[in-house]
Amino acid sequence: MFEFCITDNKYPRVHFIGIGGISMSGLAEILLSEGYIVTGSDAKDSLIIERLKNLGANIYINHKESNVNGADLIIYTDAISKDNEELVKAHSLGVPVIDRATFLGALMKNYKNSIAVSGTHGKTTTTSMLSTILNRSTLNPTILLGGQLDEIGGNVKLGSKEYILTEACEYKGNILKYFPTMAIILNVDADHLDFFKNMDHVLSTFVEYGKNLNEDSYLLINIDDASYKKIMDNTKAKVITFGIDKDADYTAENISFSEEGFPSYTLKVKDEGLYPIKLSVIGKHNIYNSLASIAAAHIYGIPMEDIQKNISIYTGVHRRQELKGYYNGIKIIDDYAHHPTEIRVTLNALKNSAVGNIYCVFQPHTYTRTKILLNSFAEAFIDADKVIITDIYAAREKDDGSIHSRDLANAISDKGSDAVYLGTFDEVEAYLLSHVKENDIILTMGAGNVYLIGDSIIAQDKDKEKAAV
Repeated sequence: MFEFCITDNKYPRVHFIGIGGISMSGLAEILLSEGYIVTGSDAKDSLIIERLKNLGANIYINHKESNVNGADLIIYTDAISKDNEELVKAHSLGVPVIDRATFLGALMKNYKNSIAVSGTHGKTTTTSMLSTILNRSTLNPTILLGGQLDEIGGNVKLGSKEYILTEACEYKGNILKYFPTMAIILNVDADHLDFFKNMDHVLSTFVEYGKNLNEDSYLLINIDDASYKKIMDNTKAKVITFGIDKDADYTAENISFSEEGFPSYTLKVKDEGLYPIKLSVIGKHNIYNSLASIAAAHIYGIPMEDIQKNISIYTGVHRRQELKGYYNGIKIIDDYAHHPTEIRVTLNALKNSAVGNIYCVFQPHTYTRTKILLNSFAEAFIDADKVIITDIYAAREKDDGSIHSRDLANAISDKGSDAVYLGTFDEVEAYLLSHVKENDIILTMGAGNVYLIGDSIIAQDKDKEKAAV
């Protein structure tokens, strides 16, 4: 088993293959703060890479085998293929080579308390909510986030060695490489089916994760999720439940929604009391995210009055139901949702407060996910008034010709929703500008670069303002 003591300087020079990734960059920043020499490579430049360069990292754009020369430890991201020339060279050098998740698991052991937020949906939002609470407490946690949060000035916050808070993704069974002192499981759903064989495989991975927790650790789990009992029955950890439909250790009761769609509820803490909670993010799903965040903070001794105040301050993380701006009275929102369940809950939350029509622009993410979950995707857009499907964002995959965005648009139409396929972002933008009206909502959705459409439309409105001055 790989071990990493952050203070012993056993690996003074660390090279990251794929350093521009949101998680990889956070790990690199932690090592830079501890005095390590950090090098890295990525396919293209980005704001994240520029930030790391400014902090002292030496980063190469494009992968070349010479980039790994001199490294004492090499870390690679899941997106890197086995035939990547840097990875091949690294193995030939005999230098220790490990994946990102293995390194994160080893790094977490350097902290007295490690909190890992897992689940198919809601990881980034819940980690961000909890970050907002903990960051305003005296705990001074180190935070690794899968998104950009203004509260901490980005995707990473450097804190003490007492607490580390991180997301824990199940892809490729990565959660089995983590042994946190507090594991949060939000939900279990069928996703990443390019790796998992089926839903049973997904569930068994979470069950094994629960088995890895020791008697001194905590498992916080959603009691309303169908998988909770199997996981709970197979762990030695102290189980803390949260939920809405069933009586839990932390239960949301008397739920109501404001005109904007923001939930309020009464929090019932078992054997303790009742507390009013107000959220500043929309949707029922965020009640579950908030319950997990509140429970974690409460267990670590943060006063409930501070939790109530600080969770109400949280207004979201970038790319999660993010209000990007306006164009001629049209609200433009962006969301990272790329799974049918996430699409459904996001659209439902928006529908509850929408005045005009919702134009949903969806960029499917990976051919595998689109093909395997095609029927589920087809049924997920019921609350959109118009659905526009762009080309599939390939990410780590290659197109084998077996699925196309037209197939998804046709499947959505067959289920009774109004859908159209438009191949380029320019076509999408032209379509939107000729159809949307005041009080409508443009929702760009997907894990790729679909947000650029909204950015371009907003920029046009600003250009008009400049021209009028």
